[in-house]
Amino acid sequence: MENFAVIDLGSNSCRMTITQIQEDGSYAVTHRLKEMVRLSENENATDTPTLQAEAIDRTIAALKSFAAVYKDLPNLTIKAVATAATRKASNQKKFLKRVKNDVGLDIEVIPGTTEAYYDYLGVVNTLPTTNCVMVDTGGGSCELVLIVNGQAKDLISLPIGAVSLSEKFGLNDQVTASQLFKTMTFVDKIFNSVWWLRNGLNLPLVCLGGSNRTLAKINRRKCNILNFEDIHGYRLRDNAIYDTFNTVISQDAAGRAAIPGLAKDRADIIVGGMIPAISLMRFLDSDRMIFSQNGLREGILFEHLTALAEQSAKVSE
Repeated sequence: MENFAVIDLGSNSCRMTITQIQEDGSYAVTHRLKEMVRLSENENATDTPTLQAEAIDRTIAALKSFAAVYKDLPNLTIKAVATAATRKASNQKKFLKRVKNDVGLDIEVIPGTTEAYYDYLGVVNTLPTTNCVMVDTGGGSCELVLIVNGQAKDLISLPIGAVSLSEKFGLNDQVTASQLFKTMTFVDKIFNSVWWLRNGLNLPLVCLGGSNRTLAKINRRKCNILNFEDIHGYRLRDNAIYDTFNTVISQDAAGRAAIPGLAKDRADIIVGGMIPAISLMRFLDSDRMIFSQNGLREGILFEHLTALAEQSAKVSE
């Protein structure tokens, strides 16, 4: 039996999943933890992206709380990865060294394309996705994958996310028509630069990330669906999505915090977080979204399970 812990240090949140894997290959998730650390907060305040002291302190505290959970687990394997905020930080090495010294944890900074591929693995192993465009909107980046016949045909990571767009265009409180127009034009131009995206015209979007999942949660709460946070495989048509987005952008931060299904700690970044998927839906003339609870961490798990199965097959030969 192995305890396999995956830590995903993103721009907005830090998450950990621990899975208990049996000798026969069966597995069960035993822990799911999340801390909102806002690691990318004010990272772009200067010309050189730099992780700020307060954000680093919050992240270290979160990682220490995770360590308290896994430290006594037997036969423990840890895979810890960091994404956009750490990836572009000028003080990346100093930050990772502090994590090692204070927490005893080695973190691998993965490329955006690797992040997108892990997202793809998490989706295709848990949802019947044959042809679609997958979008994972995080705090500092947006991963896109064109899935054709179940395979990742093209993938990319773009430097737009909930925190970065909110800070760049001042979307944290009341949003003006001018701010919204400038943001969506900025995002549209980025999508236009991705030549293969047009091959996803009319395909459904498979959406990952906290901001995108919030779209599903708001609608499930509105429809009084039990277990409204259980959104894996949930589908929404374009009209419902646009109505929800309209509700969100019509409120200031306090009003958004009061919307059922929208977490209060996302109220100041949710507009920036929803814009990439909303813009992509219009860009591709897609008529529906399918939501996935699984992404990067599950993708790493499936990669690990495949490696274990291959090792077992070699031993039995």
